[in-house]
Amino acid sequence: MEPLEGAGQAESGSPTVVSQHLSRAERRAIGKALRKKIPREFHATWNAPSDRPDPVDLVQESNKGRLTDLIPLRHGRMAQSPFTFYRGAALNMAEDLASMPSTGVRVQCCGDAHLVNFRGFATPERNVIFAINDLDETLAAAWEWDLKRLTASFVIACRNNGLSESAAQDTVLTCVRSYREHMAEFGEMKSLDRWYFALETEMLISTIVDPTIRRRAVKRLAKERETCITEDIFPKLVQGSGHTALIKEQPPTIFRLKGHRAGQIDSRIANVFARYRESLTPACRVMLDHYRLLDVAIKVVGVGSVGTRCWIGLLMDGAGDPLLLQVKEARASVLETHAGKSVYPNHGERVVNGHRLMQPSSDIFLGWTKGGSGRHYYVRQLRDVKIKFPVDAFDKAEMCLFADWCGWSLALSHARSGDPSIISGYLGKSDAFDKALAIFSVAYADQTEADHAALKRAIEGGKVKAIFEE
Repeated sequence: MEPLEGAGQAESGSPTVVSQHLSRAERRAIGKALRKKIPREFHATWNAPSDRPDPVDLVQESNKGRLTDLIPLRHGRMAQSPFTFYRGAALNMAEDLASMPSTGVRVQCCGDAHLVNFRGFATPERNVIFAINDLDETLAAAWEWDLKRLTASFVIACRNNGLSESAAQDTVLTCVRSYREHMAEFGEMKSLDRWYFALETEMLISTIVDPTIRRRAVKRLAKERETCITEDIFPKLVQGSGHTALIKEQPPTIFRLKGHRAGQIDSRIANVFARYRESLTPACRVMLDHYRLLDVAIKVVGVGSVGTRCWIGLLMDGAGDPLLLQVKEARASVLETHAGKSVYPNHGERVVNGHRLMQPSSDIFLGWTKGGSGRHYYVRQLRDVKIKFPVDAFDKAEMCLFADWCGWSLALSHARSGDPSIISGYLGKSDAFDKALAIFSVAYADQTEADHAALKRAIEGGKVKAIFEE
């Protein structure tokens, strides 16, 4: 997919000179003109192409390079439900989205913008904001790819929760309307005001009309603010204290690779850590230098990352205060085949710069590194006031509220790197695009259910091995 003339985005996601110096009215006109080439109604249609790859084959293709022993665990998690399948099938949907009509207007995309990837987290200033949290697949690509992955995830999540089809469609309409209306607002903002803008949780809570939901949100926020690494998280992951502390092994989700002893920081690990340190700003290096690396272990994380090399590192400062870092393997984005290769030589650097473009504020310890075997990694704090929402228990009111927040957040992320006036010009003021995505999302949810069923058949037939957790 190539960006259209006059509406292009550089591969890094920043607006090109073609559009960024035009007036708002001129850029809106560019977006509106795109409707003639790609009418908004075109986005409603999903028909699987005759040459569509087998969904199970794509799951297996995405297993390449993962830890072999963990692949059956990944299959088991994906087989649990269409919702868990969807969360692990970013490659499958990337292939499908690339077969659909596209405006060609690029932004920095998440690449895996399903609803579970939106969370609350603390900024360096200790404010709690709401934004996309996991950006392993981030790359410059068409803005509507992210939005379609998000809206389809809401239909699948609604079905997973036993909500009605009308509730699922209302949720999608809410999400797209929020994206469209807030994109128009961001298009009218001054560039610096838009860059500094963030969705603070207090602001979002103030929009909650239902008093019961509001009370729960306030209580959850207060609990997370009070969460202490030393008192709440440290005891769950670490045994011992002070400079003799070690990471607890909890197979099959936390363990050490064969041949690695507890507390062993050999030259290979030290070199990886040193390269990570060099990726930080000089000021952040000073902060990191207060700590010494004591131990490392593999920690299995979400559905999409199972089998990739994801580590946790335990660090301690001179006073015995801990720091837990997450070191995640960064592989090529699932969008690369159709959106073009990353401009960054290290995929960890690609992910880090995606965070900085899409999030209003990022972790001060965010950096990248490279292993001795040539694998790429990015690094961030394991947890810092991170609020994961219980989407699998949401009723219709909560799901619609969350859809509003996610649409708003995604619009902000896209407006930071792309051209909100062009996108807003294309979307317009009517609900034509909203309705189109509601139709698409239902059809794609049906497709996901069929693909999930295909994976289950492959497991039952012995073609694919799976391990199911208790």
